[in-house]
Amino acid sequence: MTSFIFFAAAAVAEENQIAATARQFGVNWPLFLSQVASFCIVAFLLHKFAYKKILVVLAERRKRIEEGLANADRIKAELARTEASRREVLDQANLQANKLIEEARAAAARVQEQETQKAIATAEQIVIKAREAAAADHARMLADLKREIGRLVVETTGRVTGKVLTPEDQKRLAEETSRQLAA
Repeated sequence: MTSFIFFAAAAVAEENQIAATARQFGVNWPLFLSQVASFCIVAFLLHKFAYKKILVVLAERRKRIEEGLANADRIKAELARTEASRREVLDQANLQANKLIEEARAAAARVQEQETQKAIATAEQIVIKAREAAAADHARMLADLKREIGRLVVETTGRVTGKVLTPEDQKRLAEETSRQLAA
């Protein structure tokens, strides 16, 4: 029980000390209590009517910010996918372009080879025709030469023998000359 008395005495002494300090600073208890009551009423009203609305607005703002950040992340991911897709499409387009270029080069080489073969064939045909023409000219010239030689032989023979050769003699001499020239 002594400890209870001790605590009670300490509390009274402390209360006296608080009252002395309050008097020293000029605390007016009725005014202080009315100010505390006014503060509590204002705090209650602010909490009920303004603070809740402010908290709601702040929560909505926080939610919009989070949605904006999520949208930004989603947009970044979509942009990365789009960029990868764009790169893939460009790579495929480059591969197709290279393939088309190679096909065009191969086709050009084939066309060039075909045109070269055509030119070679045409040149060979020209050479063959020229050879044929030369051979025909040679044969014609030989025939003309044989006729001319035959005529000259007949004429020379006629002059040397002093007689006029009959058409049969002329034909026989021309044939003999042709045979000798052919051999």
